[in-house]
Amino acid sequence: MIDDLSKLMAFSTCSYADFLADDAFMDFGIKSLWSGAPRLVGRAFTVKCEPGDNLMVHAAIYQAPPGSVLVVDAGDSRFAVAGGNVCATAAERGISGFIIDGVIRDVAEIREMGFPVYARGNVPKPGKKAKLGELETSIQCGGITVNNGDIIVADEEGVVVIKADEVDAILAKVEAKAAKESEQSLADWQQAHQQKIASLISACKAQS
Repeated sequence: MIDDLSKLMAFSTCSYADFLADDAFMDFGIKSLWSGAPRLVGRAFTVKCEPGDNLMVHAAIYQAPPGSVLVVDAGDSRFAVAGGNVCATAAERGISGFIIDGVIRDVAEIREMGFPVYARGNVPKPGKKAKLGELETSIQCGGITVNNGDIIVADEEGVVVIKADEVDAILAKVEAKAAKESEQSLADWQQAHQQKIASLISACKAQS
């Protein structure tokens, strides 16, 4: 498996779309909470919280290895699972960012520090810290299954999850496609595209 995940930073999540199954994409409700956020790449450190409780997020920032992306099933969207101090501490410990199926708070602070957070939104009221959840286990986030150690790529286009044992093959295909497209002018693409669409329409008519 690829060791240097920085190679994945070169490509938009759209670049991976042709080579991933439908269940590799989180739903559009999981998005960056501040504009201009950098692309986020890293290995998932999974966190499952009990509804209304954020204890496991607070535990995870001290256990996740540097370079990790915390991927959190918050259990609900009524209470924030993280805020400015948690994000600042995570950043200091080398965590790359958060993907949260839930909500956070202190967005202004998080934006100012430049820490990438993808979530469903923000709510000022924090959850409690009274219930054990789970760390480093399979979770549901954004409508799909995320396993601990999966590769996360997130940007303004969305969030994709790549299985760790597939990332080398996927990256090779993305790089090959990008190299081919770099040699194609817009005029060339338009000509090929027009012919393709005409052929598809003809095929649809023949089947109707």
